[in-house]
Amino acid sequence: MAPMLSKTLLMTALLALPLGSAAPVSAQEAKPREPVISVTGDGESALAPDMAVVTLAVVKQAKTAREALDENNKAMTEVLKALKEGGVAERDLQTSGFSIQPQYNYPQPVDGQQQQPQLIGYQTINSVTIRLRDLAKLGQVIDQSVSLGINQGGDIQFANDKPEAAIEEARKNAVAEAVKKAKTLSEAAGVKLGRIIEITENVPRPLPQPAYRATMMKEADAAVPVQGGENNYTVSVTVTFAIEQ
Repeated sequence: MAPMLSKTLLMTALLALPLGSAAPVSAQEAKPREPVISVTGDGESALAPDMAVVTLAVVKQAKTAREALDENNKAMTEVLKALKEGGVAERDLQTSGFSIQPQYNYPQPVDGQQQQPQLIGYQTINSVTIRLRDLAKLGQVIDQSVSLGINQGGDIQFANDKPEAAIEEARKNAVAEAVKKAKTLSEAAGVKLGRIIEITENVPRPLPQPAYRATMMKEADAAVPVQGGENNYTVSVTVTFAIEQ
């Protein structure tokens, strides 16, 4: 009788173990969440640009595709040659677009009937993107390119070859602003700011900059006046603080 009783007590104890071990987990899940303050800070830093990226194009029209292409090739060859002789490296010149498109004339409807379009010629566009590392030559490069055949262009983007220092300064400013906001909020709420729990950073990016827009340029009697201004870099961070009890 005694051995059977001992076996029964052992089985009862084993079945009771899972119930006993589950109690601390439930208590942990029921623990109230730590009170926190989360704020976002934005920081900026300005840096004068040291390079420009400009896209220029040669647009030619002729009765045949062959003629349009030959005229375009001749002009673009002269432009690239002049850029290289002016000190622009091969690695800073890149063809960024090329197209040959038929050109049509669309006659007015006759007696309400739509007329067939008439092929009148072809247009070729060859564009080159230039990374200019000497900003002092930017106006001269545009002027010379127009004289050699460039007759269409796009936005000039002013950039920095190594913006790391400016981004680092913007990052510090962002954290400082977040801390300042958190202190203001905690004082207004009548609580004490505790330790930092988490810091997350958004990807830094330069803010949009004013740029010189050149479209359908035909003549230029002097070097084009261009102002580089400054590039503003911004960093956004979110900082989470604990609230001391």
